[in-house]
Amino acid sequence: MSTVRKNRVTISDIAREAGVSVPTVSKVLNGRPEVAAHTRERVEKLITHYNYSRRASHGTGRAGLIDLVFHTLDNQWVLEIVRGVESVTHDAGVGTVVSSVHDGRRTDRAWLDNLSSRRSDGIILAVTELGPRHAELLRGLGVPVIIIDSLGQPDPSVASVGATNWSGARAAVEHLVSAGHHRIGFIGGPPQLQCSSARLDGYRSALLSAEIAVDEELIVDGDFTYERGECATHELLDLADPPTAIFAANDQQALGTYRAVEQRGLTIPGDVSVVGFDDLPMAQWISPALTTVHQPVATMAAQAARMLLRHAETGSFETNRVELATELVVRASTGPGPRA
Repeated sequence: MSTVRKNRVTISDIAREAGVSVPTVSKVLNGRPEVAAHTRERVEKLITHYNYSRRASHGTGRAGLIDLVFHTLDNQWVLEIVRGVESVTHDAGVGTVVSSVHDGRRTDRAWLDNLSSRRSDGIILAVTELGPRHAELLRGLGVPVIIIDSLGQPDPSVASVGATNWSGARAAVEHLVSAGHHRIGFIGGPPQLQCSSARLDGYRSALLSAEIAVDEELIVDGDFTYERGECATHELLDLADPPTAIFAANDQQALGTYRAVEQRGLTIPGDVSVVGFDDLPMAQWISPALTTVHQPVATMAAQAARMLLRHAETGSFETNRVELATELVVRASTGPGPRA
C-alpha cells in the first residue's frame, strides 16, 4: 500500500493506486456488477485500507441534494440559472451545491472527487462540454446528468434542456430587415458551441430569405463576454462599409457594443441599431433598453431541476431532450435603417 494520507484520500487516489479509472472505483462503491472479480477485490482492499467513505451508496431514495456545475460564476446568465434551479429545489426541500470547473484553476480530478464524495440526486451541467470522456466518467458515478445549453452536439444518452436558438436568431434579423437594415453585423459566440452555430445559421437564413447577400466581413466570432463585444464592434465599424445594425449573440456582447458605439461618438439606435440574445434582467434597464431575444434561461434551469427530481423518484427521464421557445422582445435599441 502507498503512503497516501488516510484522512485526505480521494476516489482518484484509490483509482490511481489500483491502476483503474475513477468510474471503475465508483462502480465498486455502488455495487455495480460489471467489474471483474480480481479488480473488485483490489479496489475493495484499498477502500478498506484507507477507510474510504462509501457516501455514494449510503441510504436509499432521494439524497436531498442537486449539484449545479458551471464553467465560471461571473455573469448574470449564471445567476438566472441558479434562480431557476432554486425555485424548484427550495420548494421541494432539496439543497443545491453550486461549483465551477474548467476555469483554469480546477482539474477533472478535483471536480470528480468533489462529486463522488457525497450523494446527489443529479448533476446539472450549465454550458459545459460533455465529450465521450466526461460522459463515461460521470456515468461511472451512477448519478443522472442533465446539460443546459450544451457545447457541441450532446451525447444522445444524456438528457439536455435547450432553447430554439435558430428561430430566435432568425426573428432578430427579420426584425432588423423589416426596419430597413441591409448591412447587419453579427457577433457570434465560440464556434464550438451548439447554440452559437444555431444562432449564426438563423442569421444567415433570415438574410437569404430576404434576398440579402451574406457578407462574411460582417460576421465575427465572439466569446460571450463584454470585452469581446466591444472589440468586435470596433472591428465591424472599421469596415469601409460598416453595418447599420449589429446582432450580438448574447446580451453581454451587446453591452460591449453599446460601449464601442459610445466611444465612437455614435448613438443607438440613431447610427447603429443593436439586438442581443438572452433577455437578461439588465436588458430592460440599460439606456436605450435593449431589443433582444428572450431565452427562458430560468425556466430552462427549473425544467432541468424538475427532471432530476422526477428521476430520483422514478429512476428514469420521461424524455432526453427538451427545447423551450424563444421570443423577440422589441425595445428602444432598434430603429429604422437607411432604406426604411
